[in-house]
Amino acid sequence: MPISWPRLAHLRHVLGRPSLRGSASWTRLLSFSPLARLCARQGSGAGSLAPGGTIFALSSGQGRCAIAVIRTSGPASGLALRSLTAAQEPPPARSACLRLLRHPRSGEPLDRALVLWFPGPQSFTGEDCVELHVHGGSAVVSGVLQALGSVPGLRPAEAGEFTRRAFAHGKLSLAEVEGLADLIHAETEAQRRQALRQLDGELGQLCQGWVKTLNKALAHVEAYIDFGEDDNLEEADRDVRALEAALRSHLWDARRGQRLRSGVHVVVTGPPNAGKSSLVNLLSRKPVSIVSPEPGTTRDVLETPVDLAGFPALLSDTAGLREGVGAAEQEGVRRARQRLEQADIILGVLDASDLASPSSCSFLNTVVAPLVTRSPDSSRQRLLLLLNKSDLLSTNASPMDTTLPPHVLLSCRTGAGLDSLLQALKTELAMVCGDPFTGAPVLTRARHQHHLQGCLDALGHFQLDTDLALAAEALRQARRHLSHLTGGGGTEEILDLIFQDFCVGK
Repeated sequence: MPISWPRLAHLRHVLGRPSLRGSASWTRLLSFSPLARLCARQGSGAGSLAPGGTIFALSSGQGRCAIAVIRTSGPASGLALRSLTAAQEPPPARSACLRLLRHPRSGEPLDRALVLWFPGPQSFTGEDCVELHVHGGSAVVSGVLQALGSVPGLRPAEAGEFTRRAFAHGKLSLAEVEGLADLIHAETEAQRRQALRQLDGELGQLCQGWVKTLNKALAHVEAYIDFGEDDNLEEADRDVRALEAALRSHLWDARRGQRLRSGVHVVVTGPPNAGKSSLVNLLSRKPVSIVSPEPGTTRDVLETPVDLAGFPALLSDTAGLREGVGAAEQEGVRRARQRLEQADIILGVLDASDLASPSSCSFLNTVVAPLVTRSPDSSRQRLLLLLNKSDLLSTNASPMDTTLPPHVLLSCRTGAGLDSLLQALKTELAMVCGDPFTGAPVLTRARHQHHLQGCLDALGHFQLDTDLALAAEALRQARRHLSHLTGGGGTEEILDLIFQDFCVGK
């Protein structure tokens, strides 16, 4: 009679009790039940059902497709493959082979599939793995998954469990795991490039270099404590101070990495009827906002995620800035000004054919001028001024006022000037997010920033002119923070939060 997964979990829990193991009851149970013997061989510790055994899952997307990928990981992967292929031996390692899959119990044909065998430890997870490339119909996928579920020792995988096993077997560091998660969720070119750099281990390699610096300095300090040799203490102090400067530089860039991962906040603002909603629709390539010649049409903040020149952005359309006559429009203006304070990049839009109007002058004086006169380091906000409706200008007339700050001439109606706008946006976005193609890898998560700040704080207590034992402890504390950043000594709660974002087949 088939046994349910809850019943199997209970059986393994019972077998794992220290009071039972080795007793007469234990012996009778093993002699009575072959399934109990299987559970005992696989490790019957309480709670071992989740982390142990052999797992299987659909690793490609849900829904009808040409090819679906189903994979297993664990010691029973070879048994599962032989059970589905009429006891045939696995194909040569990492070589695709066409096999007929059958249900292990009924012998019913399921599909002709490409089969790949990855013996551990040379596999993604470090364990024996099998990949079945089957036809992507729902009936085929369901049949193969049910067949795998009938093989003794196999169970469905939990979310992120394949990657978690790769981490547990040293195939990926925690920073590389996070890079893999970011790569799966990447929607723009910049996000993809940054995630690939982290997955390739660039952040981990950078941390390893910092750890070597700390180890060297710690060795010098401990040598002096033990043997009184101080020839290298000055060198240790120089190395630690240089490391502090490097950490400060990366912490200053931490906000850039988080913007690159989650998206830059770009707010479109300006006086009424300047073409703000038309610009939002043009950049998002879909009708997000209502466009009307009537002033005050947009009264609330409309947001849409977009890919701007390869960078992720949250584009916000706001109400025209003016002294409205109605309570609803006044509330829209208040929300627009509030959103301006939260913006990373401000797209100021003016009507190129009406620069002398009171609303345009007011916008230039109250919004544009304060941002332009600030030094670049004194404000996190950046401004890009657009003069829209260039198609309404005569060929001989020029809207350029010598007092205007740098700007881009644009026509949302004809698209003229769009390439110049995108190029200017790319420059501004690279300043806000950093360039993922060059330089050291940026920090993309708050966890990275936390441990790097902790390392820097610990180094602040490194003083050679005081107690050297305290100086050595400061170096050890700094090293522990770097270890947590790449995954050494991470708590289960932190690991659970990271891996829960993965899909089941990953």
